[in-house]
Amino acid sequence: MPLSLTVLGTASPHPRPRRPCSGYLLRGGGAEVWVDAGFGTFAELQRHTDPTRLTAIWVSHLHADHSADLLAAAYGFAYGGLRLPAPIPLYAPGDCGPRLAAFLGRSDPAFLSGVFDFRPLYDGHAVRHWNLNLGARAVSHDIETYGLRAECQGRVLAYSGDSGPCDALADLSAGADLFLCEADIDRHREGERRVHLTPEDAGAYAKGAGRLLVTHVGPTLTRESAAERAAAVFGGPTECAREGGTTVV
Repeated sequence: MPLSLTVLGTASPHPRPRRPCSGYLLRGGGAEVWVDAGFGTFAELQRHTDPTRLTAIWVSHLHADHSADLLAAAYGFAYGGLRLPAPIPLYAPGDCGPRLAAFLGRSDPAFLSGVFDFRPLYDGHAVRHWNLNLGARAVSHDIETYGLRAECQGRVLAYSGDSGPCDALADLSAGADLFLCEADIDRHREGERRVHLTPEDAGAYAKGAGRLLVTHVGPTLTRESAAERAAAVFGGPTECAREGGTTVV
């Protein structure tokens, strides 16, 4: 199975009609991984695969526009008739389990052990599922956040997660065939902490990659303008991510 990426959602910071928040289906080497679980993405996931076939779930950070639909998945697997052969490995920042449990009125996430196998991410975390390698790199955001580097059969996908400018993004994208990168904001404001990227930032960090796919475009921009601005800096093939689209890496 070649490495491919299907876009489930791209909206920031809230879902819109026919446009869920951040989520992707990554396939390669026999594995299927749900990457980020923003509002509305569990429903979109079911357009493209049977969720009980998932090999793993990978969540970059615990802001709701990247993680809220873990609740939908928990309900689907626990009560909705989606029978899992085994708990799904869930790679996420360490407090993912307690946060889900607290939302459901419980203090201990152990009651979800039949659904999720919680596996905390850390900088440099690496794991292999079938012939798909996943690696995490800590990036600069206002909470614990990780970018992703996925490798399969000599092809490489890099994903920024949400991040302000940082050296880790250049490391993630170096040599990648496709760089999936957020371009959330129109510009950086003087004196504010930089926790997101402009289109120009995305284009600059993509210079080590073969292609750029711009995503997570915020409400002050259009997807088309963000892609055009990023492409002007990158100088290479650039597209904007759209729901339902599949790219072979």
